[in-house]
Parts: sequence; C-alpha cells; structure tokens
Amino acid sequence: MYEYQKLTPNQRKQLVIERVAKGFPPHAPPHPIDLQTFYLLTAACYHHHPYLTTPFRRQQLLDLIFEYFITHGFEIRGWVILPNHYHLLVYVHQFTTLGQLFKSIHGITSRQWNLEDKTAKRKTWYKFSDRAIRCDRHYYTTLNYIHYNPVKHGYVRSPYDWTESSVGWYLETCGRELVD
Repeated sequence: MYEYQKLTPNQRKQLVIERVAKGFPPHAPPHPIDLQTFYLLTAACYHHHPYLTTPFRRQQLLDLIFEYFITHGFEIRGWVILPNHYHLLVYVHQFTTLGQLFKSIHGITSRQWNLEDKTAKRKTWYKFSDRAIRCDRHYYTTLNYIHYNPVKHGYVRSPYDWTESSVGWYLETCGRELVD
C-alpha cells in the first residue's frame, strides 16, 4: 500500500493494468487465486434472510451446485445448505470460473424463488467468499465445521439429522466410526 503511494501516476496506471490482467481486483491486496487447491466456499442470502426455508429449495440449490460444479470439472468434497447460507469444500482447479458458476446458480434460484414468493426484483444472494485450505489438518477441520454448521446454528441437535449435508454421504460411504 505504501509503495503504491510512492509511484508516479503512470506507474500506478501500469500496476493496475498488470493486476487486472492477473485476475486481481484493481485496488485490493493480491490473493493467491491461481492456486489449485481445496477451498471453503461460502455464499449467503442477502442480509442473511432465510430464503432457503424448505427442504425442497435447499435440495434444488444443491442439485444446481452439483450440476454446475461437476460439469465444469470441480470436485466437491463437502457441503451443507442452510436456510440462509451454504458452505462447500471444493477442489478448485480454475479459480476465475467460480464467479460465473455462482452467478449462474444464484441467477436461476433468484428468479424462480422471486416468482414463487411474488417479490419482483428482490435481491436474494450476496457475494461468495473463499478460503484456501492450507494443510491436511485445515482440510479436516473445515469438513467438520461444514458438518456441524446446522448444529452450531441451532437447526438440529446432531449433524446426522440435517439432510442437506455431506455428512450422510460420508456416513454411507465411510461408516460411522470413521465419520465420528
């Protein structure tokens, strides 16, 4: 930040052009967005309003997420869909594709839910956030965080009671002992 202030106007302009070409925001700190690694991806409903109150909507969103992410070559390892936000643990091979994926998924659901709720032009989604997974311990801590999120928010007493979560898939695939 302080180095930027020492640059001439032409140097600043050139720096912004270089940042944008690399996929960075023009005036924000750079992040290693070109890493091919696992990420915790989180998206929330606008102002955290609970637009996903029915199991049908949560499952509909989950189906779209799987359709779009898998079609674009992303590997989803964990998920939870809650009434006002969701988390995904995803292997990201091309970070720049994520924005378009979320835009497509959120656009479809926004239009449909606004029609269902008879609320034209209501803003349904806020931006997504990401956090790179740095090591194996961080990976498993994040997976546990995802699975216990419905408990943390008071929706259920046990993560096994929440159906729109990958904990059931892990239970079926790996068995109770490994999941615990």
